[in-house]
Amino acid sequence: MKKCIFLSLVLFLGHLSFAQKFEQLAKTPPMGWNSWNKFGCNVSEKLLMEIADAMVSSGMKDAGYEYVVIDDCWQVDRDENGEIVVDKDRFPNGMKYLADYIHSKGLKFGIYSCAGTKTCQGRPGGRGYEFQDARTYARWGVDYLKYDWCNSSTQNPKASYEIMRDALYKAGRPIVFSLCEWGGSKPWEWAKNVGHLWRTTGDIVDRWDAMIGIFDLQKDLAKYAGPGHWNDPDMLEVGNGGMSAEEYKTHFSLWCMLASPLMAGNDLRKMDDATLQILTNKDLIAINQDSLGIQAFCMRDNGDYEIWVKPLNNKEKAVCLLNKGDETKTVEVNLLTLLKANNSYWSTDPYVMKNYVVRDLWEHQNLKLKADEYIIKVTMPPHSVKVYQFIKNQ
Repeated sequence: MKKCIFLSLVLFLGHLSFAQKFEQLAKTPPMGWNSWNKFGCNVSEKLLMEIADAMVSSGMKDAGYEYVVIDDCWQVDRDENGEIVVDKDRFPNGMKYLADYIHSKGLKFGIYSCAGTKTCQGRPGGRGYEFQDARTYARWGVDYLKYDWCNSSTQNPKASYEIMRDALYKAGRPIVFSLCEWGGSKPWEWAKNVGHLWRTTGDIVDRWDAMIGIFDLQKDLAKYAGPGHWNDPDMLEVGNGGMSAEEYKTHFSLWCMLASPLMAGNDLRKMDDATLQILTNKDLIAINQDSLGIQAFCMRDNGDYEIWVKPLNNKEKAVCLLNKGDETKTVEVNLLTLLKANNSYWSTDPYVMKNYVVRDLWEHQNLKLKADEYIIKVTMPPHSVKVYQFIKNQ
């Protein structure tokens, strides 16, 4: 009896020794690219290598994008030893070769699997093979794992994702763990110690109504996000053609305000200037990557018109005015009120307008304000934003 108790204790303590995630990863929201939104199952070694090349040559890498992530459909089977089998027609040199190429560009390599028995496209899933797959990913040089939730039957989400977390940790290679459970079990309430980011909703679609609908669902989630644990409203659709340039600016701005992961989903090899300018807006990216890691809160909701505020490092703030409506709006904005805006998550500090300049983050210039001028009028087209940063005077 004592021997059984001792053995159980050893096994329990052995589990605890790796029952954790890699804590020093994703201190700011991950930035990169994922194949799904544009290419679906039409993925290949050639495509991923060309995307890596384009990420560098376009300036995306310099702007902060670093992960090149292949989504579903790279895997076709398991061999007699249970090892995951790569599609040799599409990836003739294997995943280690692809990872090495991406690393040679100064980028990081991400891969996809699923917590169920099969992936969303019917390929072999990870259930029952978590530790074997984690060792394989480590051997290949994987830096990021997106883990989906299809064909999961009666599995418990928290327990399922904890198994893969433990497997990744035991494999020994630091890998960002992206939970793609779609928000059904409220992962924001339990996933902080499991993964580095978790999907909060179902899949995004390249339409205004779908994008803004996902954004609306983020309002009460700010308190769950922070360095190393991010709410993920899904990947970006910027440049895929289903929205206008104005709507894509809004999409990108809102994701930056939410401290969301910025995973581009367009064809980086064929971007027009408008798409590139949106995705590489250094001022907005700086807001997204701010070291405090605080997600914006909704200060005002007047139906089609909202104001969102994001506290930043150095007692600075970003403010986003959002016109969700189908008509042009002219709004009156009290800058001092915005500067002092707060909510229950953060302490109240004395903010004095004269200590700040106000920068328009899409015009890339400071507002020319007269002394003691706090109120401005702003005209906003349909489905548009204005984003300002209150920057401390040097």
